[in-house]
Amino acid sequence: MARLILVCGPIGVGKTTYSLSLSKEVDAVRFSIDPWMQTLFSKDMTSLDYSWMIERVNRCYEQIWQVSEQILSLNGNVILDLGFTTKAQRDIFHHKAEALNMQVELHYLDAPKGIRKKRIEKRNLDKEPSVYSFEVTDMMFNFMEPQFEIPDEEELTHGCRVKT
Repeated sequence: MARLILVCGPIGVGKTTYSLSLSKEVDAVRFSIDPWMQTLFSKDMTSLDYSWMIERVNRCYEQIWQVSEQILSLNGNVILDLGFTTKAQRDIFHHKAEALNMQVELHYLDAPKGIRKKRIEKRNLDKEPSVYSFEVTDMMFNFMEPQFEIPDEEELTHGCRVKT
């Protein structure tokens, strides 16, 4: 039976690292929002405007879902490392999965802010291009920090909370 796994958590929690490892473990195709946004829109970004950014994130979601739906229909596993900052973003994929009679597994990654900040600093120094698409500045970290909405227990019914 195909699995659809959504990975969410605040900035710097290790979503990409976790998703890479999990994709190997469960033999899944992984989609990450960062390279899509970097490739398609980074040259057009002039400021950190959340509404501008989220509109483009939603465009990427549509394209990613079209491919994911094909994989799932072939009984393949899909991991979506798309940030999922808000419940509304996560609900979009819950509804899409329901239309396919699928259950979503939500994996919520959690770590204290100080640890996440140190991970971002290390990530920026390492600049591993095959994993990370762009540098996360202090301004970006501070901008995104209050945007994240923690999943409630209902969202985690078929998922898990992972301390990283």
